Amino acid sequence: MTTEEEGTTPPKAPPGEAPSSKAGRTAKRAMVGRLSWGLADQAASSASNFAVGVYVARSLGLTAFGVFSLAWVTYGVVLSVSRGLATDPLVVRFSGVPVASWRAAVARSSGTALGVGAAVGAVCVVLGLALGGRVGFAFAGLGVVLPGLLLQDAWRFSFFAAGDGRKAFVNDVVWGVALVPAMVVAARVGSVTAYVLAWGASATVAAAYGCYQSGIRPRMTGARQWLRDHRDLGYRYLAENVGVSGASQLRAYGLGAIVGVGAVGVIRGAELLLGPFLAVLMGLSLVTVAEAARVLRRAPERLGGFCLALGGGQAVAALLWGAALLLVPDRPGELVLGDVWDSASAIILPVTLGVAGAGLGTGAAAGLRALAAARRSLRCQLFASACYVAGGLGGAAVAGTAGSAWGVAAAAACGSAAWWLQLRSALRERHQNTLREVRTS
Repeated sequence: MTTEEEGTTPPKAPPGEAPSSKAGRTAKRAMVGRLSWGLADQAASSASNFAVGVYVARSLGLTAFGVFSLAWVTYGVVLSVSRGLATDPLVVRFSGVPVASWRAAVARSSGTALGVGAAVGAVCVVLGLALGGRVGFAFAGLGVVLPGLLLQDAWRFSFFAAGDGRKAFVNDVVWGVALVPAMVVAARVGSVTAYVLAWGASATVAAAYGCYQSGIRPRMTGARQWLRDHRDLGYRYLAENVGVSGASQLRAYGLGAIVGVGAVGVIRGAELLLGPFLAVLMGLSLVTVAEAARVLRRAPERLGGFCLALGGGQAVAALLWGAALLLVPDRPGELVLGDVWDSASAIILPVTLGVAGAGLGTGAAAGLRALAAARRSLRCQLFASACYVAGGLGGAAVAGTAGSAWGVAAAAACGSAAWWLQLRSALRERHQNTLREVRTS
């Protein structure tokens, strides 16, 4: 559904049928359609990421895969910076708005994402070259491709803010197609840096195609105005997102220092086994904040139920997928992950429980974002991130890689509880404010 369609008058109900009932069903069908495109888009994106992870794991071995995973985790931190400053405020404030407002906002938002990629990418190149070695050159390669990676992600969120997930799906398909020849070239070189460059270069192709799809050129000169206009949300979302990805990076680096770089590859391998479910989780996350914002505008009393259904559904799906993984024989697993399979399969249960806990919390997180309760969501995320680092590294110190996985599972449960407590408080506060406004009007 495009923003133009959202602004049209709903069709009249047939005789004998309540107009509100007809409009409600129309809104539900539209929401299901947007969620479906979110899932389809993330399926395409996750399929590409899964293919890259498996290809690198099988081609380079456990230690080199650990180096690649460190670069991957670092990209996640930079991506969280870009989303917090650029695309998260866009989704909260420009979902379902008139086209002219959306286009102006997207030009500045995508320009901000591109600027973040250029600035952080330059730092990665300098530090990577100074560090040298396999790890240093991998980080330098990441710095080269960061602008394209972040711009491609910005287009995805821009399209979902407009309610046009089909374009985001097509963009990720373009990335996947471009990835094939890039991986072939990387395999001939045979280094971690080559795979990082191939992965990012194919994303840059998709980013350029996003400019064609939207008809919008990113305005890096508009980044300052964008940051100033949305600093009330952007800087809190930045801290919140960096709390998530920064915790992941600290855990990865700490795990590598405590147990060894190979342990980072083991954790990444277990996460790859959960790839199809994580595709669902990430696909929903692309559209849940926008949908929660729409629910809040149209039927605010339904927001709590919407968030509960969202989080509970994701938790149940994670548990079912993890149970299925426990039944997979060794032979198929070895065909997928090679030498990584034996170690990764041993931690499927704790990793599944951790993902289920995180999935449950995302429902409440979407509600807090829709309410623009940035202070509450930041408080939750900092608490959840602290639990994640403490659980992951404390568990590693006690019981190695498996202990780290169990520590993260316990941390996810604590973090999810915090999210739901804050959402309940925010909904109660909004209800009380509404009653006061009614009494004084």
